[in-house]
Amino acid sequence: MPTDVRRAAIAGKPVAHSLSPVLHQAAYDALGLNMTYSRLEASESELPTLVATLDESWVGLSVTMPGKRAALELATVATARARAVGAANTLVRKEDGWAADCTDIDGVAGALRAVGCVSATTGVVLGAGGTACAALAGLASLGVSSATVVVRDVAKASSAVNCGAALGLAVSPVSWAAADFSVLSASASVLVNTTPPAAVAPLIADLSLAPCVLDVIYHPWPTPLATAVAERGGVLATGLDMLLHQAFGQVEQFTGRSAPREAMRDALRAATGGILPLPL
Repeated sequence: MPTDVRRAAIAGKPVAHSLSPVLHQAAYDALGLNMTYSRLEASESELPTLVATLDESWVGLSVTMPGKRAALELATVATARARAVGAANTLVRKEDGWAADCTDIDGVAGALRAVGCVSATTGVVLGAGGTACAALAGLASLGVSSATVVVRDVAKASSAVNCGAALGLAVSPVSWAAADFSVLSASASVLVNTTPPAAVAPLIADLSLAPCVLDVIYHPWPTPLATAVAERGGVLATGLDMLLHQAFGQVEQFTGRSAPREAMRDALRAATGGILPLPL
């Protein structure tokens, strides 16, 4: 491999299924850069060792589960939003170490903005894991001022509440058993589902009342929730939209160039059989 090549990769476990190489390589090729993007298997505990072995040809890593918290911890510096979420999906090499960011937030906000969900004030997030915290941050960046987080166990919603507090977003946790999903959905500007399709299957009719829905699942597609939202004429964004929009910021941080958005969108659409329009 030529010595002037620059390298980046997606790190996680498993990563064989990741579509990030499709997006990034399309971007680097469109920009005319001598740069490659690969997949690196690493668990949360293995990530620090992996990062320590990377030579100076490596300019950045995209980090997927389960290593996002470890990525934040090993970084020399981190953005305020990554600290608020408590996780980083992006590591960028700097002179004195690695800088951490969370472009998952851009993925949420960009996906919703692209489908026209731009005037939201109240939100509902189903689930309280790492994706839920990124979703809350994305909603906050769109101007949402309050959100209800619905979880199986309210005691496990503290990270979501703390994330909201750091972002100026009032977060109210509600237990799954006590939630009135029809009222929550109908009164919210936007609903984000971060839970598996089976978890929301009995609630489809109620959840589809929300005027704007982001269902982070994109395989297999369409999900029952997506189908119900479409049938009711609601606004729908998907996990594939999130993947696309979070990659723009990573490409820009890795290259110092503006992301070639159309080239990346077209490559992702081709790689997924054109199942979704992927608006920019």
